[in-house]
Amino acid sequence: MIVSEGLSRRALRGIIAEAFESTSSLRMEFCAREYLVESFHSPGLNDNDTTGVRKETMLTDMDQLPSIKLGDFTLEFELGNPSVEIQEVAKKELRETPDIVKQGVTELRELLKAEPDLKCPLENDAWLVRFLRPCKYYPDSALKLVRNYYSFKQKHSNVYESLKPSNEGNIFAHNILTVLPNRDQHGRRILIIELGKKWKHNEVTLDEVFKGCVLYLEAAMLEPTSQIAGAIVIFDMDGLSLQQTMQFTPPFAKRIVDWLQDAVPLRIKNIHIVNQPYIFNMVFALFKPFLREKLKSRIIFHGKDRKSLHKYISPKSLPECYGGNLQIPRVTGKQWLELLMMCDKEFDAINSYGYPKK
Repeated sequence: MIVSEGLSRRALRGIIAEAFESTSSLRMEFCAREYLVESFHSPGLNDNDTTGVRKETMLTDMDQLPSIKLGDFTLEFELGNPSVEIQEVAKKELRETPDIVKQGVTELRELLKAEPDLKCPLENDAWLVRFLRPCKYYPDSALKLVRNYYSFKQKHSNVYESLKPSNEGNIFAHNILTVLPNRDQHGRRILIIELGKKWKHNEVTLDEVFKGCVLYLEAAMLEPTSQIAGAIVIFDMDGLSLQQTMQFTPPFAKRIVDWLQDAVPLRIKNIHIVNQPYIFNMVFALFKPFLREKLKSRIIFHGKDRKSLHKYISPKSLPECYGGNLQIPRVTGKQWLELLMMCDKEFDAINSYGYPKK
């Protein structure tokens, strides 16, 4: 989320409303007027409050929401209530109503009580909703997702051990992973992974790339809007070399696919492959045997065809390098790391739950 610096929320809402009417190019730059106003003014949150309901989605208490200043802007997580439009998506696509939420939370809590070896924050309703939403509030499916999520972490404990932003500075310093500060036209987060000419494979391992992706998606899972709308991923393979393709192995490919298909409590709506050279086929051949039809159907290959990409993502949501006209400055890996490190305590809490180590 990017907001202008030094303005009250009431004043900012007025400015945005005026700009929305007079300047169409700002519509996606700030997502949409309703998106922004709703996230600024959730029920029970007054114009001078910086905490309130925003704490509910987190496992730890914070005196103030983590944020960093970027010139004239402030970058922060969107932990407030979803907009009216996103709430409607939740109702239509996830069956989300007050009664179904209440029933789902109660039933999932009871199911998890029967898991004696699993340590998890049972009394945290927002945490339970985090797993219910991608399962459309079916408690049995949510239970399976919780099991898969923690079983995956247990199986790959060498990767997840002490995983938090302050321990992963290298991947962010190389600036090959970023999340755009805006969302797409459907309210989805946009993660960009550049594994071509910008990737110095002798300095950054694929395990580090995976850890960085986990940190981003764990942060997205704290956001109610992201829980509902989901996320999309852009793999930019421009300049991929033969040496880089040799870094990919079948075990790594299986881990990534297992994670995406079974162990991520977030709706991954599409994976877009752009700027891929011919040798990328060697890489994809490693992943293909592990893909089930649902995920396979969501992987779209665009090459350098920007019109193809724009069929799925509005140019208003994309930077110039992808044929877009987004005017918000791109957030660098180091800037994201600065923000994520303010949540180290939250990641410690996330790491404190799960199955016992084998």
